[in-house]
Amino acid sequence: MRVNPDLKVSVEDHVAVLEMRRPPANHFDESLIGRLADAALELDEDRACRVIVLASQGRHFCAGADFGSGDFATDHVDAADRLYRSAARLFDVRTPMIAAVQGSAVGGGLGLACAADFRVAEESTRFVANFAKLGFHQGFGLSVTLPELIGRQAATGMLLTGRRVGGAEAVHLGLADRLAEPGLVRQTAHDLAREIAAGAPLAIRAMRATLRGDLALRVRDALAHELAEQKVLWSTADSAEGIAASLERRPPVFRGE
Repeated sequence: MRVNPDLKVSVEDHVAVLEMRRPPANHFDESLIGRLADAALELDEDRACRVIVLASQGRHFCAGADFGSGDFATDHVDAADRLYRSAARLFDVRTPMIAAVQGSAVGGGLGLACAADFRVAEESTRFVANFAKLGFHQGFGLSVTLPELIGRQAATGMLLTGRRVGGAEAVHLGLADRLAEPGLVRQTAHDLAREIAAGAPLAIRAMRATLRGDLALRVRDALAHELAEQKVLWSTADSAEGIAASLERRPPVFRGE
């Protein structure tokens, strides 16, 4: 087991757990996403690991980037560019990955959850693509991953409204794969991981690679486009208002400027 202040890595019975440790919201930056990618790619070479469970400590799975502090507070574009370079590497991982999603997966946190092969939720889980309410374009590869999971129409609805999708609806849409009993998200994710780990590992990796196809390449192309759109929109008054309103916990007032 390896532990640093914000990421814990452990392997037991062929199941690895990557646990983000920035509670309660588990905001990420390039540093954390880079460590996640490093750890997952390292686990690809560990024969003791057949499945990865992506989890987090605290109330929420991940609220994405924190625009009120750190690199994102000073230079959105540079911070996002570095973040997306690390995020793209998550799609190079060859080991099946399951996201155990408690609380909320918001914005980039939704993107992180969608980078996994499977998502486990509970009734109280909330999946939120809140970009329209922040005044800028979606990121973290969601332009590819979200419609691939739930279809273009449902993805468009989530993105343009920014509404919250609960656990049961997420399962209905195909955004989540299993609905856990309250408080049992991680246990249910482990149960699924053990089912997968019981199969022939070389065959499972081969089948997964076939099914994913050129996903990693398409995500990289999407990330470049997403960043270009974000760069334009981050210069607008609406984006400044959306981010400020979010930090101040009030409804935004957009003017189309």
